[in-house]
Amino acid sequence: MAAPHTSYPLMVKAIALNCFLFPAGYYLGMCFAAPEKHLCFFYLASKEWKTFFFFAVLLPAVSSTLAYYWSRKGWNNHPLARTLAVYALPQSGWRAVASSINTEFRRIDKFATGAPGARVIVTDTWVIKVTTYCLHVAQQQDIHLTVTDSRQHELTPDSNMPVQFLTIRVASVNPYVKAFDIRLNSTEYGELREKLRAPISNAANVVIHQSLSDLFLETFTSLVEMNQTYSVPSTQELEPCIGCMQTIANIKLIKNCQEPNEGECQQCYCRPMWCLTCMGKWFASRQDQQHPETWLSSHVPCPTCRAKFCILDVCIIR
Repeated sequence: MAAPHTSYPLMVKAIALNCFLFPAGYYLGMCFAAPEKHLCFFYLASKEWKTFFFFAVLLPAVSSTLAYYWSRKGWNNHPLARTLAVYALPQSGWRAVASSINTEFRRIDKFATGAPGARVIVTDTWVIKVTTYCLHVAQQQDIHLTVTDSRQHELTPDSNMPVQFLTIRVASVNPYVKAFDIRLNSTEYGELREKLRAPISNAANVVIHQSLSDLFLETFTSLVEMNQTYSVPSTQELEPCIGCMQTIANIKLIKNCQEPNEGECQQCYCRPMWCLTCMGKWFASRQDQQHPETWLSSHVPCPTCRAKFCILDVCIIR
């Protein structure tokens, strides 16, 4: 499913239950398609068909009764409504929680992964797992996350490279919230950690295989921290990074690698507009993915003015 909009699972469950009407329709069709079975006259039908007819009538009756019970009081009896009601304030209801989840889901900065039948979405406040018929929800401030398992697959449909899938247990301190598992590719682990407030413990001592970009970002950060720093004038006010809009800009590009008129690098006159993480991601995105050995020594254009720079020219603002 494309989105965890809370009204959608409510209807899905009700409609899925009424799919039990299909056996009754099949029996009715067979009455005309196979008259020799005498299905129109129940007392003449075989024992097997009588049993089939019994369940064909019973299942829709039970499912319709259950759907009706869920829909009463504005769907307050629905399992999903009860799940969300755990987080509702005394003066509000589960619909206010649903509205909060839907609002955060529409933001572009959420983390989302997984197949359509098992989506994982992490927003600023919520950790959500959406399956075909269920919605697991936990508040970030209440959860503990633990890596419990790792599976290695040699081949994937997208590439010939081996891939590692991690299983992470999401447990809430709220006793009314049931723990659940999320599964993701290890290359997405770094992005997940950036979105989470709580740390992820590794109970299984799993060696997590990070993506090449994640490994480069760690190296990029450690090298930039060794460069000379830049002091912002007292009259200049730093603004949020234009890449993520989450962190205050903390990077200034200053040509330090060579003399002003020497080499391939150029002086950048842009004001600080980027954070270290976004600048590292930009640097990695401009590299030749087939030759990672050249990344650290390469030159890339400034994302704003296009002046070329290298890692030695990236200065942290103090």
